Amino acid sequence: MKRSHFLLHLLFILLAFSSFSVLINLISKPKTRPYPSLKNPNSRFLHPPLKVYVADLPRSFNYGLLSDLYSLSGHDNRLGTNPDADRFSSFFYRLFKTYLSVPPYPENPLIKPHAAEYWLLKHLEMNKNPAGGATAVRVRNLEEADVVFVPFFASLSAEMELGWGSKGKFRKKNAEKNGDYRRQREVLDRIKTSAAWRRSGGRDHVFLMSDPVAMWHVRSEIAPAILLVEDFGGWYQADMKATVSGDACNSTYIIQHTEASLLKDVIVPYNHLIPRFHISQNQPRHTLLYFKGAKHRHRGGSIREKLWKLLENEPGVKLEKGSLNATGLEEAKRGMQDAEFCLHPAGDTPTSCRLFDAIASLCIPVIVSDQIELPFEGVLDYTEFAVFVSVKNALTPNWLIEHLRGFSEEKKERFRVNLAGVQSYFEYEGGDAVSQIWEMVYQKLPMIRQGLVADRRKLDDRELKPVTCLCT
Repeated sequence: MKRSHFLLHLLFILLAFSSFSVLINLISKPKTRPYPSLKNPNSRFLHPPLKVYVADLPRSFNYGLLSDLYSLSGHDNRLGTNPDADRFSSFFYRLFKTYLSVPPYPENPLIKPHAAEYWLLKHLEMNKNPAGGATAVRVRNLEEADVVFVPFFASLSAEMELGWGSKGKFRKKNAEKNGDYRRQREVLDRIKTSAAWRRSGGRDHVFLMSDPVAMWHVRSEIAPAILLVEDFGGWYQADMKATVSGDACNSTYIIQHTEASLLKDVIVPYNHLIPRFHISQNQPRHTLLYFKGAKHRHRGGSIREKLWKLLENEPGVKLEKGSLNATGLEEAKRGMQDAEFCLHPAGDTPTSCRLFDAIASLCIPVIVSDQIELPFEGVLDYTEFAVFVSVKNALTPNWLIEHLRGFSEEKKERFRVNLAGVQSYFEYEGGDAVSQIWEMVYQKLPMIRQGLVADRRKLDDRELKPVTCLCT
């Protein structure tokens, strides 16, 4: 009898302790609003799948281009004498190409960030059943299609010319000496003579040109289409040359891009280079602020050198000059996974792969920019997992470090939990990035249809007035 009483008391004590532990855990756990999962598309995308017609282009403009890359002699001349990733990708492909229906996208760190073109096409080839639950499905009948996807690996084409082509020829419109220009021209000649283009003037076409220099020579010709880009940085140079006048044109609400616009185009994430770091692996972090990359950049990236001078001797700050070989990536991985915050100033363009490496590493991004476009805004609220700093404040002595040191441990942990909740949005392979990109394209359909209907009533002999201000 006494033994049974003892066991009951022991069981009661254990249950009480367990309940107390659960209560403490609930109280101490950061209050976060987890982002909804995209694993089951039907739970989030409450509409039929986007119907995508894939334009008829030879394989040489997509997967065949990968085969051409692996057949190139020599290595990417921008990676120095130790192109580790190049060598591994080529060796892997040559060893297993007999068994591969589709070549892998290269591990080259200058090319891999732009892998969106590979994963979107692959997604369409795998999803052909409208009842299968995918956010986008491929259709064979043009009349059924919502949009027309152009399967040209434009970023890969540009990077091949930059890495293996003749020095200084990238910007030249010479089909004999510039392979990228030749491919751009061939693609446009095929697309613009198709029935699909003739019916819409290109409004319902989707070009994936994530690399800022992709489709460099033909951008004005594809301006009516939906452009999938990593940011609008590659477009600014042309915009700065444009002059506008009038009060309306001075409005802060005007989109100043002459060929690209958030109204019709979609910002897509870079494919991160550093492997995803799960929150269960997280350990105490010893660096306050980390940055690895080039110290000197052009245009908006000139802020880097100024920030470097301000921060290089600050305690808790670790600045490293970057290198894209395997050693450099491993150093960046260790640095980001050991830092509370990761600095993200502009480079040649407002965004870079570094932002998505930071998210993958659960390192809170510190985005120093007065003008930046980010993927999936509206679905994601970046202020819940990133810190935004104006250029003026960032360049004020001591301001940035004091600001970051003012974050409580609870707030940093809340940001890190939110980072873990959004990591999947930026994963192309096995994640939700592709589904979310197609969802953003789907949201453009009303605008496309409105434009197509309006075009039907326009007269060929109407008087056209020159446009002095681009407000749409």
